[in-house]
Amino acid sequence: MDWNPTISEATGPLYLRIVDALSSDITSGRLVRGQQLPTHRALAKTLDVDLTTVTRAYAEARRRGLLDAHVGQGTFVSETSARSAADISHQVKIDLSMNVPPHPVEANLDGRIMQGLAALQNHSGLTAFLSYQQPGGSDEERATAAEWLRRRVSFASADRLIVYPGTQAILFNVLLSLTSPGDVVLTEEMTFPGMKAAAAKLGVRLVGVAMDSEGIQPDALKSACRLHKPKAVYLIPTLHNPTTATLSPSRRKAIAAIIRANGAFLIEDDAYGWLDPSASPIANLIPERSYLAVSLSKCIAPALRVAYLLVPDATSEQVMRSSLQATMQMPPPLMVALVTHWIRSGVADQIVAAIRDEARGRQQLAARILKGASFAAQPNGHHVWLSLPRQWNCSDFVARVLRDGLAVVGGEAFAVQGAAPHAVRVSLGAARNRAELGQALHLLANALKSPASSVQIV
Repeated sequence: MDWNPTISEATGPLYLRIVDALSSDITSGRLVRGQQLPTHRALAKTLDVDLTTVTRAYAEARRRGLLDAHVGQGTFVSETSARSAADISHQVKIDLSMNVPPHPVEANLDGRIMQGLAALQNHSGLTAFLSYQQPGGSDEERATAAEWLRRRVSFASADRLIVYPGTQAILFNVLLSLTSPGDVVLTEEMTFPGMKAAAAKLGVRLVGVAMDSEGIQPDALKSACRLHKPKAVYLIPTLHNPTTATLSPSRRKAIAAIIRANGAFLIEDDAYGWLDPSASPIANLIPERSYLAVSLSKCIAPALRVAYLLVPDATSEQVMRSSLQATMQMPPPLMVALVTHWIRSGVADQIVAAIRDEARGRQQLAARILKGASFAAQPNGHHVWLSLPRQWNCSDFVARVLRDGLAVVGGEAFAVQGAAPHAVRVSLGAARNRAELGQALHLLANALKSPASSVQIV
């Protein structure tokens, strides 16, 4: 509540200069979402201006969506206009906004990183990985990855595999190669924000397709294909982000048939596949029309920046490798070498198993503490999709728990078009341990039961 805007060098009406200063401080991160602002009277005293000037400024800021006012509580920076809670560590005590894997003691990541680097040093020296490498991975790295992936992806082979620095890079480059500005790509009506960002940057129009508790609906996809003639269909069919929906084998067959019949390409995001290895990628059914992204971000660690792209044919491989080289040159060689060593030695499987077990334990904890609440979840998943009671709207609820030091993500971040769903994503893996997670879940449970404050109309 100690905000003191700088307006002395600005021009124009005083109340608008206050609004402009507010907008600037939100953009810079000086003010963060859910942060309480001074009262009208307190800010007027600080700035030595009339009370009516501040009242007019706050009203204009609310009109622009910069502020929210709550009876009996005060005025707060709007949930939808400010920086993500993940960026405001000084305010967030427990951050459940980032969908990352937990790192249990059993995974022993610190020890295994040190052991892996020592093995690489003994084999070839670490400086060998500090120069430019072949874009898309060496023959050995791609062969090792392909062999590992063949447990779940029948068509995985080194000549159709490219190593990328993360799934976000894959999505951007696949869109860059398959689409032109104005083209349509279909996706679930709720989708990964990274895909939304990549499509917006490239001028690609995303069209959301209706979902149910299992995932995308085949009939809705068929109708959307007839109507929009999409270049591609982007899907997260396993442990969907954010709804946790997982398509059944029969529905995967139906989706594959629709994509093939309409001459579209499948962009399949298999970020969570190793958490549920029984779920066979849709790409297995239509490999000739599939771009399958398999990430290590959710099953080992996001900062490794290692992901694998399997493409339809040799021509596609050359196109995508060229695109990778043009946009980011190569994946990080030392990280790729470490992951390749882990895969070859069996350490990767041990880490994935430990993370999967911890995810299962955290889901069980969430089920106990949130008992009675309405939410969707999967046994091995990293998040839950929490429906909100009728008295809460999404932005108010996110701002409410943020004031308790807890960050979650509202449904508006995932909506492709139309109204945002009445739900929030709670990332269980982001808590440092189960004790911290339990504390956060109790905060959520209490907030769900509390009355929502009315928005003040001035």
